[in-house]
Amino acid sequence: MSNKVLVFSDSTIDLTPELYERYSIKTIPMHINLGGKTYEDNVNITTTELFDHYYETKELPKTAAINSEELIDTFKPYIDDGYEIVYVSLGSALSVSYRSSVLAAEELDGKLHTIDSCSLSTGAGLLTIEAAIRAQQGMPAAQIAEEVRALNQKNHASFILDTLEFMKAGGRCSAVAAFGANLLGLKPCIGVDNSKNGAMGVTKKYRGKLTKVITDYIDDTLAAYDNIKTDRVFVTYSSDKDGIVDLAVEHVKSKGIFKEVFCTRASCTISSHCGPATLGVLFMTE
Repeated sequence: MSNKVLVFSDSTIDLTPELYERYSIKTIPMHINLGGKTYEDNVNITTTELFDHYYETKELPKTAAINSEELIDTFKPYIDDGYEIVYVSLGSALSVSYRSSVLAAEELDGKLHTIDSCSLSTGAGLLTIEAAIRAQQGMPAAQIAEEVRALNQKNHASFILDTLEFMKAGGRCSAVAAFGANLLGLKPCIGVDNSKNGAMGVTKKYRGKLTKVITDYIDDTLAAYDNIKTDRVFVTYSSDKDGIVDLAVEHVKSKGIFKEVFCTRASCTISSHCGPATLGVLFMTE
């Protein structure tokens, strides 16, 4: 590598171990506060353990972003060794991660280049891969950050929620809304607004069995674009239910659109907000 550039993100980008290695991506764990203890996301707590604890105690986990001091402490040894850092953060509407990275950049003499992904989970992961590909090609860090920022509006992330219980518990929807959705069998599709900062909102409401909803959601989502970037797609989920994960992967593959279809499990940070049996299809357009 002609330019000494490292690409970092946090534990919410939900890639596979193979992809972290393939693209030399490094991550910093977010924090999970649960049962009076603080854990490092995907290091000493799993999504399964998080859900089990909630159903046993009804205690909702609390998440904490990485602060600027932690970022500085992580990046400074690499910078002292001659590297520049490109850091892709969770969307600024969803976390203070981006703000923390901006503050850290002010202390690191122009060697840290920050990117607000305006997304979450493998939506941010897609942009991190784009940054890493450019780093492997020898592109300077500042140019990488500029080019990847310009890709935000071509990055598409959405999810189907099986239950609003976690949204309700976290104060993100009312008890009445959650009760109504459960009573009517509604499965909301949550879309990420990639035009600004990654704010989330309901884009469509599906009704019926989760297995049917998942295939309808995939059909609708992929049919909405005629210029899909065919390199890769992610099927990302918090936990399986009724075989929806295999169903979704096979349904996406049956479209014959993508060269690579990756199936990944959402981090504790993402899962603690969306709840179990959440599943999304995330990809980019040209």
